[in-house]
Amino acid sequence: ARRRMLPGWMAIILVLGVGLAANVAGQEAGDGSAGSSPSEERAPVIVDGRVLFHVAGVQAYPAKRRAGEIAQRIYALAADADFDPGSLSLDPTGEVVAVLSPHGTLLHVLDVDAKQAGQNITRGMAATIVVTRIQEAIVDYREDRRPEVLLRNVGYSLLLTLVAVGVFFGGRFAFRRFSGWVSRRIPERLEAVEQKSFSLIQARQLWRIFHATVRVVGLGVAAILAYAYVNAVLGLFPWTRLLATYLFSFIIDPLEHVASGIAGYLPNLMYLIIIILIFRYVIKLLQTLFGAINRKRITFTGFEPEWAWPTYRLVRLLVIAFGVILAYPYIPGSDSAAFKGVSIFLGVLASIGSSSIISNIVAGYSMTYRRAFKVGDRVKIADTVGDVTEMRLLVTHIRTQKNEEVVVPNSVILNNEVINYSSQAKERGLILHTTVGIGYEVPWRQVEAMLLQAARKTPGINTSREPFVLRKVLGDFAITYELNVYVDNASRMAALYSSLHDNILDVFNEYGVAIMTPSYVADPPDPKLVPREQWYAEPAKDPAAGKDPAPATEPAKS
Repeated sequence: ARRRMLPGWMAIILVLGVGLAANVAGQEAGDGSAGSSPSEERAPVIVDGRVLFHVAGVQAYPAKRRAGEIAQRIYALAADADFDPGSLSLDPTGEVVAVLSPHGTLLHVLDVDAKQAGQNITRGMAATIVVTRIQEAIVDYREDRRPEVLLRNVGYSLLLTLVAVGVFFGGRFAFRRFSGWVSRRIPERLEAVEQKSFSLIQARQLWRIFHATVRVVGLGVAAILAYAYVNAVLGLFPWTRLLATYLFSFIIDPLEHVASGIAGYLPNLMYLIIIILIFRYVIKLLQTLFGAINRKRITFTGFEPEWAWPTYRLVRLLVIAFGVILAYPYIPGSDSAAFKGVSIFLGVLASIGSSSIISNIVAGYSMTYRRAFKVGDRVKIADTVGDVTEMRLLVTHIRTQKNEEVVVPNSVILNNEVINYSSQAKERGLILHTTVGIGYEVPWRQVEAMLLQAARKTPGINTSREPFVLRKVLGDFAITYELNVYVDNASRMAALYSSLHDNILDVFNEYGVAIMTPSYVADPPDPKLVPREQWYAEPAKDPAAGKDPAPATEPAKS
């Protein structure tokens, strides 16, 4: 009784835990020896976190279930202090080798178990190896649970904990000292680097990168030390040794998988690098070519210089798309179903959510090659009148006469008529026109002469082209005259219209001709004129006099 390795309650809990984890329902009945065909599945038999051997499964008896039941029996024999590991024996009967104990059959060794153990290993040799490892596992099981061994391992765990705490606080202190030293020394050198690079490299950015790198390295070292401490402590006790093994596998297996994946991907990576370098060189050549076209160093018949950069962006997009098609087979995971599914999903989202964006892009390129307008032109789009300040791929910026910035989507421009006031202003002149209504009692030749005189007085009018007057409408109460003048600068339309109207009012007042209103009923007793002496009534100022005019003696007649 004194040599019993475990208390009875602890052995029972351990056996039940292993049984539940493996879905054990009973003894290893049949063990696959009753004519069931073997499968390729294998499962390890684990005792106290150590893998003893692997067993195969059959169609009617999965490998995981078989391994769990074998481990449960080994735990039961090891927990029995009266059981002698040397009493295990072999019974090579039939197509299997049975491993026997005084309590019954422990397991059967199949031919498939021997084949998986290694080449040229017979069923009997495999059974002998299995018995040896089971005996060693039972001895280790009992040794690990001796009170003096457990007390010693508890002492080791406490010592490791003290060392870990000391390393943690010592490393923290050392890291703070190192950070302080770096904060005093490194910024000066980084400022020197910034000065030598003519401020192309910012010292503040370099410091942030360096500081972040130091923190990442520190956190990485701390994580490695914490992992080593936890793994060492868990490995001291048989009940947690399996968790330590799994913890080690959680770290090593992904690293091995990533390393093997990188090693296998190196040839494809070289293909990608070559493709990227070739297409990068092609894009540089295209940029140089279209830059020369934009600067008019290279000219093509029918190809305008302002088309250079929009065409370059379009050709660059096609070149990049062709490069992606060539590089696609060499992208990691491109042949997987997940990658294809994500690609289709993103394509559907792009097609649904970017319809307006695509229409604006198409409209932008369409306007570029239609030459509807260019930057600096005075245009009218829908109800917006102003100067084009910027043409982008999706929108066009227009500054109105009130100095308002209007952003118009290119699709709106494509679907509406565009009036360009500047396209013909330099070569043929832009015609500004205004109308006045004059009564039939005034000779039309006099009206035409007065309108032409007002036009010639207006500064900014193109004097090389004569203004002209049209009789537009013979109305019920007045004749509608239209004055047309040529200007070269479309951006001054509002100012020229205002100056032209001022001169028309002055000339008609000077010659005593009233401009009719639409609501004409009868001639007024006094003509609707402004006498010349009242042209600069207060608070107006006469620019020719150079001083404030004298107050008017009587108010203007209305």
